[in-house]
Amino acid sequence: MVKDALVPVDIDYPSTDGMPLAESDFQFDPLAYARNALRDYYRERSDVYVAGNLLIYYEEGNVKARVAPDVFVVFGAPALDRSSYLLWREPKGPDWVLEVTSRSTRREDQGRKRDLYRELGVAEYWQYDPTGDYLAPRLRGEELVSGEYRTLAGTELAGGGLAVWSRVLGLELRLGSGGLRFRDAATGEYLLNLAESNEIRRRTERVWQRERRARQWAERERDREKHARREAERAADEAQARAAALEALLAKGRGHGEAE
Repeated sequence: MVKDALVPVDIDYPSTDGMPLAESDFQFDPLAYARNALRDYYRERSDVYVAGNLLIYYEEGNVKARVAPDVFVVFGAPALDRSSYLLWREPKGPDWVLEVTSRSTRREDQGRKRDLYRELGVAEYWQYDPTGDYLAPRLRGEELVSGEYRTLAGTELAGGGLAVWSRVLGLELRLGSGGLRFRDAATGEYLLNLAESNEIRRRTERVWQRERRARQWAERERDREKHARREAERAADEAQARAAALEALLAKGRGHGEAE
């Protein structure tokens, strides 16, 4: 009798592999930018999941069958926080992956990881080399076509920049003097980095504070005007009452005079 294959249960899938998040600021900054900018860009969509440096387990029961892309996007997965991405429990695997690469990670990024992403059906695989250790140009996107990756064509920009279109994201990835940026071709606007987002929040807060002070001043002015009107009305009422009392007194005096 052939026994049914047993699937291990109650297996702990660690949320960390013990490796550092990034080698240096050169790797961490673009990683954080890509993850946060894409999360913000798709914030209105509950079916788009964006993660950074999160472990993906792709074989149930095998804790060694895992990979941690620097940034990945899944269209069709709930936008909920996770400690790890268990592929057999999710609707599907990543559609887009970015590795912020360096000389020390080159072998893995272009070898094992690239092969694995191809096997997992990742539609676009991107590599960005912020320090220019080995990639030329420093940004490279590949599209999965008939089971193989093909390099996406880019457009050279004035000043030596590069623009490459991501069909999966619907965004343009640009490489310029400021490093890697995402650009919405429909609006021409760049997805903001943390410093830009903080500056906008500070400006918005300053505008809101000025508007609040202006509203408070206007409310105080209205209160003063109301108080002045009430005082004027009270004074008018008192003057009218005094005039009426005086008129009554005069009328009484005239009545006495006529009686005599």
